Amino acid sequence: MSDPVDPAAIPSPLRLRLDGAALVENWRTLDAMSGRARAGAAVKANGYGLGAREVVKRLSHAGCCDFFVAHWREAAEIADLVPAERISVLNGVLSDELAAARAIGAKPVLSSMEQLAAWRQSGGGRCDIMFDSGMNRLGIEDVRAGEVAGAGLDCDIVMSHLASADEDVPQNASQLARYRAVAAHFPGARKSLANSAGIALGSDYHFDVTRPGLSIYGGIQRAEFEGRIAQIAFPEARILQIRQLRVGDKVGYNATFTANRDMTVAIVAIGYADGYLRGFSNGGKFTVAGRTVGVIGRISMDLAILVLPDDLIEAQARWAAPDFALPAAADFSGLSQYELLTGLGDRFDRYWR
Repeated sequence: MSDPVDPAAIPSPLRLRLDGAALVENWRTLDAMSGRARAGAAVKANGYGLGAREVVKRLSHAGCCDFFVAHWREAAEIADLVPAERISVLNGVLSDELAAARAIGAKPVLSSMEQLAAWRQSGGGRCDIMFDSGMNRLGIEDVRAGEVAGAGLDCDIVMSHLASADEDVPQNASQLARYRAVAAHFPGARKSLANSAGIALGSDYHFDVTRPGLSIYGGIQRAEFEGRIAQIAFPEARILQIRQLRVGDKVGYNATFTANRDMTVAIVAIGYADGYLRGFSNGGKFTVAGRTVGVIGRISMDLAILVLPDDLIEAQARWAAPDFALPAAADFSGLSQYELLTGLGDRFDRYWR
């Protein structure tokens, strides 16, 4: 057997360049748009796939105080970076998580009467509460707000979640009205309703704390963000091989592309295992040596195939960068902006600047 090699010491054929200054500026923009409210930050799913620890370091230094994760493992991963009582665990706390929750010290976002009872029976303490206002996802039924308020919990934030804030639909106003009725039962708690898109709905939705997520990371769900929210994630992949095709050559799985002329192609080390999914087959765009080139054939697990200009020589072509401006990439691929970000795999070396 050979001596063990540290995998982290081996360079990856995939790199993800991340703009830390743009991340901070996006959060500051959302904080300013939140008016009298303070913007927190959703850093669940490993900071939307970009690296939660690096995100939290930068945003806490910029003045962000409230951080939202989904699971207790995610809370543990950042608990040494910010005061634990400033971390909210959105999925609440299950009975087998209580010991870890107590040790970490973050706040469970209680979303059912069962969670509420378990939290009280285990000793209670600072918590947040999620009420359902019409999304029918996690949340205590809003009609039970008075009952919950009477339970005497030490509640920091009373929250709900908007289902369709990226659209101008009646559901937004309906949820706002239902949430206001809930909030009236908790005069001493901070209030939170708006996610990223909800911030753009205006001051009625802001309350005390907003919870932006996607737009911190470059997502643009509404026209109000255009020109104000910057891309921060820029993937790149090594070109592994350049080869020549002849007229009639077939390309990739199931031969979905056939060359109609002689052409030069590049085989690139990125595929659906890295979040570059099959929706980009036969049409996705990359930049190679400053030139825009297109994907041909199906995206494979680890590879994509690009058509190169005939005058692009091999020495110029070492790395290829997929077009990853989130709104355009989502429109082309049929994926959501959320999926594009959170799907970026562990094989990328991440470089912050």
